[in-house]
Amino acid sequence: MPRSRSQQISIEDTPYYHCVSRCVRRAFLCGQDPISGESFEHRRGWVENRLLFLAGVFAIDICAYAVMSNHLHVVLHINQRKAADWTRLEVLQKWHQLHKGTLFTQQYVRGEQQADFALALVEASAETYRARLMDISWFMKELNEPIARQANFEDKCTGRFWEGRFKSQALLDEAALVACMAYVDLNPLRAKMSKTPEDSDFTSLKKRVYFAQQEKQPKALFPFIGNPRLNMPEGLPFQLPDYLELVDMTGRIIREDKRGVIDASLLPILQRLNISSDNWLCIATQFGSRTGHLVGKEHAIAHYCESHHRRRKPRMQSAKLLG
Repeated sequence: MPRSRSQQISIEDTPYYHCVSRCVRRAFLCGQDPISGESFEHRRGWVENRLLFLAGVFAIDICAYAVMSNHLHVVLHINQRKAADWTRLEVLQKWHQLHKGTLFTQQYVRGEQQADFALALVEASAETYRARLMDISWFMKELNEPIARQANFEDKCTGRFWEGRFKSQALLDEAALVACMAYVDLNPLRAKMSKTPEDSDFTSLKKRVYFAQQEKQPKALFPFIGNPRLNMPEGLPFQLPDYLELVDMTGRIIREDKRGVIDASLLPILQRLNISSDNWLCIATQFGSRTGHLVGKEHAIAHYCESHHRRRKPRMQSAKLLG
């Protein structure tokens, strides 16, 4: 029996989540239908543009994404601090980029004088919107619904375009986070949609590589800010060059169809996270099939289950791959 979304997402345990949405009725998100020969490649732009737009509206950061032929992957970071720092006006302005709001919230944004009862309603609405703007379920809804409407209009049909529920996985520690990000960035390579990771269109990795060549990081993506330290700014706890090297070397092994050993001495991230080379190759290529809705090292999963009073520890064999 599926667990409710509120039971799967716990900011107290981790702000990082891997979400997957899949199409139904043999629908194509993008790519080419092998039966009809019709191309849906242009829909990749729909998804990427919407995803990056939402990153500027929600208090949810995008760590990684990949748009595939009939599904999409995204690794998200819930940014509570960002949402808490927004003023009431900022919250309403952001929400109005998605929906009209109420008559009173519209008046407030325009700076019109309002009675006390109206201000009280505006304040209540703003707090409701603030909570929604750091809610992954709302984020995925605002991502998927417009795409479904566009695709249905183009296909001249009605009904579901996406499966009813998106899949979400809690990434409980840094090892789970970097493994999941690499898995997402390497999705097009494993599917033979591209020959190299940096050539994978409509992925976070290609965007990061493009900006890295200009010695920048894309503003729409959660930045790499280096290894954990005191007074650490918000961002991914890894060095960008280390991560790019990790993905590149893993991609070379996948592309050459070899099971060879990665030289851990060349991969600082694996050394710091104490992940063996053999385990890394397995988890980076089989993350989706070898993990459940909780991903992390064994002690992280055990702590999560204990704090949530869960007797059954899900898929502990996946934890051992990270250790």
